[in-house]
Amino acid sequence: MSVAPESGGAPERLRLMAVHAHPDDESSKGAATAARYAAEGVDVLVVSCTGGERGDVLNPSFGPGPTSLEGMRELRRSEMARAREALGVQQRWLGFVDSGLPEGDPLPPLPEGSFGLQPVEVAARPLVELVRAFRPHVMTTYDPSGGYPHPDHIMCHKVAFEAFEKAGDPSCYPGTGAPWEVFKLYYNHDFSLTRMRTIHEAMEGQGLVSPFGDWIESRAAREIPERPVTTRVEVSAYFPQRDAALVAHASQIDPEGFFFAVPRDLEADVWPWEEYELAESRVPTTLPEDDLFAGVRDVVETVGATVSTEGEHA
Repeated sequence: MSVAPESGGAPERLRLMAVHAHPDDESSKGAATAARYAAEGVDVLVVSCTGGERGDVLNPSFGPGPTSLEGMRELRRSEMARAREALGVQQRWLGFVDSGLPEGDPLPPLPEGSFGLQPVEVAARPLVELVRAFRPHVMTTYDPSGGYPHPDHIMCHKVAFEAFEKAGDPSCYPGTGAPWEVFKLYYNHDFSLTRMRTIHEAMEGQGLVSPFGDWIESRAAREIPERPVTTRVEVSAYFPQRDAALVAHASQIDPEGFFFAVPRDLEADVWPWEEYELAESRVPTTLPEDDLFAGVRDVVETVGATVSTEGEHA
């Protein structure tokens, strides 16, 4: 893979692509990381695979929501615009339709034409095109379980992994632009049991009511395996941007609810990070990491320096 320098011999800016299933996922998973890197001059692009059309109104103070898919799509687009501004990032839609979260026993089939029913090669094609246009050095998405068993989250993982694997192969997805090989792929770990237990114990130690008690017990009872954490990014200074992005999704996030039940000073003290699992890397790196661009910066800076030196001797 070649890293093209910008005009003037300087290395190109680092680029991060965060691939999510629905609008609001970008604000609850890796949001402070995105805000931090954007503030540091990294080009950050959030990709929303679906429009969140089949999401319910989850904020009890919001009032009645739209009754049609089209109405909900427009509402969630407007919320996404405010969240994007709060984080200081770019954002693009892949254009697929939310599958909804099936409930019942047995589970009902997914709606015809929804994202979760798309063949992977069909759903991945627009993402491959976007990868080849934006040329991210790093991508983030969900682990193979989706983080939780929502069909769109599982499909999001499949599509992002496919794009990571195939975007650099000129024989794959013809007609979607020049090949671009991404350096690193990460999985988000924002709701790990370790994080929840640490914050839960800290809150109880201060005589506070933890929002995680029932959740910890239910996860432990189901013996949900904890995936390995390779990378912790310190982001406590960007909790305000994350919180502003959460509040922007007013139909989904109750400002008096779960996401805001932990005092921010306590959170910054006991868990100032967002965690990731390095799934694939095409550059050397040493684990554990504290930077998603570990190993990437060296390559980009080396290429830029080489080009600059060559120019001086020309």
